[in-house]
Amino acid sequence: MKYKNTINKGSVRCIIFKEGDTWYGVALELNLIEEGQDPLEVKASLYQAIKGYVETARKFKMRPMSLNQKPDKEYENLWNALQDIVSSKDTKKNRDVIGQKQVFDFGYHTGAFSTALGC
Repeated sequence: MKYKNTINKGSVRCIIFKEGDTWYGVALELNLIEEGQDPLEVKASLYQAIKGYVETARKFKMRPMSLNQKPDKEYENLWNALQDIVSSKDTKKNRDVIGQKQVFDFGYHTGAFSTALGC
């Protein structure tokens, strides 16, 4: 089986959003979640968690499946809805998936994979 992420290269989809009074940061392929009161703080914390996860995977020569986990369905659906909206496919279904969440940022994070290699 070919994996998207290895200890040498890859990218992780990330979403930073607010639900209620709390900001959350999610790294989909690693199933990492950080929370806090400020979106920038959450983003920095999430990127540190990703970096630590990738560095640990490299140190212990973990199998690629640990860097390619199946994301929680809620976050996968949120990612897909955000992608559709960016692609001008703004539908009621997508707005329902997003619901009351306030999205600060979303996209691909690749830095941890190069940082883990000392680049």
